[in-house]
Amino acid sequence: MTIDKRDRPGRVGQRGTTAGAPRSGGRTTERRDNTARRYATQGSAALQEPASVQEPVRFRDTATEETVPRLRVAPPAPVAVPRAPFIAMILVVVVGGVLGVLLVNTKINENAIRLGTLQQEQSHLDLKEQQLKKEIAQHEAPNNLAAQARKLGLVESGPPAFIRLPDGRVIGVPQPATGEPSITSPQG
Repeated sequence: MTIDKRDRPGRVGQRGTTAGAPRSGGRTTERRDNTARRYATQGSAALQEPASVQEPVRFRDTATEETVPRLRVAPPAPVAVPRAPFIAMILVVVVGGVLGVLLVNTKINENAIRLGTLQQEQSHLDLKEQQLKKEIAQHEAPNNLAAQARKLGLVESGPPAFIRLPDGRVIGVPQPATGEPSITSPQG
């Protein structure tokens, strides 16, 4: 619907009207009456049906000359949130969290006990390693080696002779060992 600027009511000096029309082409103040003010337009009251309304207010469309029912804002549909699934979900989350914390604490305590046991075993093995190293050092002592050799029937030899490999020359005089085997040796 188009309205020519010359024919638009609501300007002073045009067609004898002094009431202002909105620029959007909506209702003019001439059409406003007491029945149009029955509906609240601000706040939560706009969503409620007034108690005094018996029939819907109808306005005339000037272009087609027919009555059009007044449109109004419908209240939003009530949102029915199912509470049982929400409560069940919250319970599952809380119980799952508590069980998760309990499981983590149990594993931490179990690992702490295992760590204590392993540390005791490690200290025991360290002591055993020290004892074995001490025994090896005692067996590697020169006097102990000579005693063990005599027990096996070995005798002391004289000065050794060496063979130089590049030319095959023998340095020193090789002599067989001339000692008596020990009494505890298998040969004696």
